[in-house]
Amino acid sequence: MERVLQYNFGYLPPRTTSTSDLPLSALLANKRSAIGGNDQIKVSKKMKGEAKADARADQQAALERNCVNYVRVLSAEIVQQANSGHPGAPMGCAPMAHVLWGRVMSFDPLDDTWINRDRFVLSNGHACALLYSMLHLTGYKVSMDDLKKFRQMNSITPGHPENHVTPGVEVSTGPLGQGISNGVGLAMAEAHLAATYNRDGFPMIDNYTYVICGDGCMQEGISSEACSLAGHLRLGKLIVLYDDNKIQIDGSTDLAFTEDVLKRYESYGWQTLTVVDGDTSLEAITAAIMRAKADSTRPTLIKVTTTIGFGSSKEGTHNVHGAPIGATDLSNLKKSFGFNPDESFVVPEDVTAHYHAIGAAGTAKHEAWKQMRARYAADHPQLNAELLRRESGALPEGWRDALPKWTPADKALATRQSSQLVLNKLAEVIPELVGGSADLTPSNLTKWKSAEDFQAKTPQGRYIRFGVREHAMAAICNGLSAYGALRPFCATFLNFFGYAAGAVRVSALSNLGVLYIATHDSIGLGEDGPTHQPVEALLNLRATPNLLTIRPADANEVAGSYAIALENPTTPCVIALSRQGCEHLEGSTAEAVTKGAYVLQSPADGAPQIVLVGSGSEVQTLVAATKKLTDVRLQLVSMPSWELFDRQPREYKSTVFPTGVPVLAMEALTAEGWCKYAHSVIGMRSFGCSAPAKDVQAKFGFTPDNAVVKARELLAYYADRPVPPLHERPDMP
Repeated sequence: MERVLQYNFGYLPPRTTSTSDLPLSALLANKRSAIGGNDQIKVSKKMKGEAKADARADQQAALERNCVNYVRVLSAEIVQQANSGHPGAPMGCAPMAHVLWGRVMSFDPLDDTWINRDRFVLSNGHACALLYSMLHLTGYKVSMDDLKKFRQMNSITPGHPENHVTPGVEVSTGPLGQGISNGVGLAMAEAHLAATYNRDGFPMIDNYTYVICGDGCMQEGISSEACSLAGHLRLGKLIVLYDDNKIQIDGSTDLAFTEDVLKRYESYGWQTLTVVDGDTSLEAITAAIMRAKADSTRPTLIKVTTTIGFGSSKEGTHNVHGAPIGATDLSNLKKSFGFNPDESFVVPEDVTAHYHAIGAAGTAKHEAWKQMRARYAADHPQLNAELLRRESGALPEGWRDALPKWTPADKALATRQSSQLVLNKLAEVIPELVGGSADLTPSNLTKWKSAEDFQAKTPQGRYIRFGVREHAMAAICNGLSAYGALRPFCATFLNFFGYAAGAVRVSALSNLGVLYIATHDSIGLGEDGPTHQPVEALLNLRATPNLLTIRPADANEVAGSYAIALENPTTPCVIALSRQGCEHLEGSTAEAVTKGAYVLQSPADGAPQIVLVGSGSEVQTLVAATKKLTDVRLQLVSMPSWELFDRQPREYKSTVFPTGVPVLAMEALTAEGWCKYAHSVIGMRSFGCSAPAKDVQAKFGFTPDNAVVKARELLAYYADRPVPPLHERPDMP
């Protein structure tokens, strides 16, 4: 408590001896050029004394201490009201948040879509009581009633930040490591758009990305992947404040995490700085951020040492991490900070005035930017019009005309090859299409002919070399998408989307229309064997809400898949593509893919006796089987997307799968899930094996002859039994 009172009423000496007595101006000027410089940013006692001599500065310092303390109280109060949440990190991080929102960031609380706003990411999303407090205090559309409804049904203050729920929240965070990785994508977006649209005298895109993260984010492997790439790309406008409170859920971080984080980031090519008195010194935090901004060639990690739950009787322990501090402790906290313990959710007038003034100043910055934009529009009308279109999310006029078409007479192509041809055409007419591969460009075939690499010296480039970093790749694409004015894609083998699954799930939850290109989509990839052959991968993706999965059977369906992905900007899409060649099917069209499943072939005389359905490369196997079933009236169906088919009305579904007609499905992935549509399935019920593709397919029954055998078995089985109507159920449209 003595520490709290001392901080509340005056200067609190830092916990460790200062390494420098230089004044702040000298600290800011002393910019190291060598990679690996790890400086402690502190403010000397002499400077503090000089500030106290100035009554106005002293009054301002007291006001800002009051603001920080109230943010601590409000964050604890929010969690207490909900009887659920994480008060410790918000109370410890309050000084960082105050400096960012109150001294550093450019934002407009009246317009959270302003493209040139600074981006703030709370990577340790469990600390969201802090974020919601700052949004409310600075004037966003987050009311005090919203804060009181924290973690309650239908509130806009959920238990972890969600970008489509709360005004001012840039990305959804909570799974640790995702937010800092999104931050890399946000910084890449800024660098690319600035290089594309800025002109002399017109810094239209000129914002910073600020991230607060904790020890958990530093431990998650995804952050290492993303930050390694950020260092390679020299993203100087990415500034991360690392809350070094040395506590995690189990207790002290010494239990499992004793590495030197700053040395690791130095090796990535980051500038690293240290603030040792992060509980108290707003000046040191400010100086560190200014130092970070002065280095335009490196991202910066600022380790800010704080006390979790600062001011609570449980401060500095894991007990304040994930539970309310309690009514008595909250009352004492208010007393120690000079607030009325009998009042709840009452913002002091001076705090209200201070933060409202900050919000108003941000709106004024936005207005000044708008005036610059008017001049930009006059001098560069085409650039401005293009940027406006991209900001709106509208695709260029006539873009669909670029989609190629194929006929059965054309040469067979693996669907990854037809994907490359489609991507080449679309990249020419959709400049916001950016992306790349996880070191599999020659296999994924994702680089178009005119593509230029996005590198530190060429940020205008649209092709991204993600390296072998699947998880970070997907999270970075989430950041690119969240920034706006871009349509990102990324690629790897379908099996390796298991590495990326955490970030793909966040794409879906966040309504971010990232395009995921998944090649080598079945056991048909052959010799690489079961370590690379996907079996369960597509089913896992199909089970994810708000995620479209499409497995096209030929080139026309590939074109349709891309069109669907681009026309659904709030739904991510996985396009699964074959390694092996696929014939161009009679009757396939790009437009038919929108139905999810459609009839390729039906009997000329009478109703079908059986339906054969498949997706991807197996459709051509079923086509071959139909030629050996000439004595059977059959219907052949291509089913590229379960999700799209499930949206269709029951009447349409009945035309694809007629009532009373048995259905045989074939897919060279897991058989699980097909029971929704088929009465019998030729699918995988084990892992695959290493052998040439044709041998693997034969071993597991993916041949025309086996399809014929299974079709006749199915017909015999239902010869004297009623066929259950699988699509006629009350929980489906």
